[in-house]
Amino acid sequence: MKYARIETEAGVFEGEYDDGSVHTDEGTYEPEEYELLTPCEPSVLYCIGKNYDETIDQMGYETPEDPTFFIKPPVSLHNPEEPIPYPSFSSEVTYAGELAAVIDTECKSVGEDEVDDVVRGYTIVNDLDCLDQECLAARKSFDSSGPFGPVIADIEPVGIEMETHINGELQQQDNTENMLIKPREIISWLSERLTLKPGDVISFGSPANPGLIEPGDEIEIYYEGIGTLRNTVE
Repeated sequence: MKYARIETEAGVFEGEYDDGSVHTDEGTYEPEEYELLTPCEPSVLYCIGKNYDETIDQMGYETPEDPTFFIKPPVSLHNPEEPIPYPSFSSEVTYAGELAAVIDTECKSVGEDEVDDVVRGYTIVNDLDCLDQECLAARKSFDSSGPFGPVIADIEPVGIEMETHINGELQQQDNTENMLIKPREIISWLSERLTLKPGDVISFGSPANPGLIEPGDEIEIYYEGIGTLRNTVE
């Protein structure tokens, strides 16, 4: 099952996504009748870092014992298919194609065996990063720095393939089996420290080869069972 949030002439609706058609309580909408929005409206986007060995080696990080995370605010959220404005204050912006969970129920201190009961499904996040900014918040938390979507999918998050293409060229390729800390463990760990709210998004880190983007580039991030998050840069 996949879920989408769309904007139509009649308003904004949520519904089941089926090969482009979106079935809502108000009726069925075809692709020419809507624009995709972010599939939920989180109060916060939690981003896990340093969660793939190859990425850690590539970036020269140390492997953490516990999850490391930072926060992107609601203003960082950006719709699928909508052009991403290149930030005026940076000249070194990178993409990163990440799997993410969407929380369904307010929860606190959730055990790993209970995580599936509080997760609505999984989606894709592009964790944009201005490498030439001095602090992590300035690098990660700017307007439109978190494109995500296109849908929420009810899938098993471990063992799925991913690819990122920039202008049609393969740049990232991995499998979520290679995460150092798997999604259920991360969600449980976060929930011990923070109350998770319905719609909140938790992104699980980037495979190797997050790279630079420029105005005019097309970014396509694919995760098996979810689909493709696609944006251009303007």
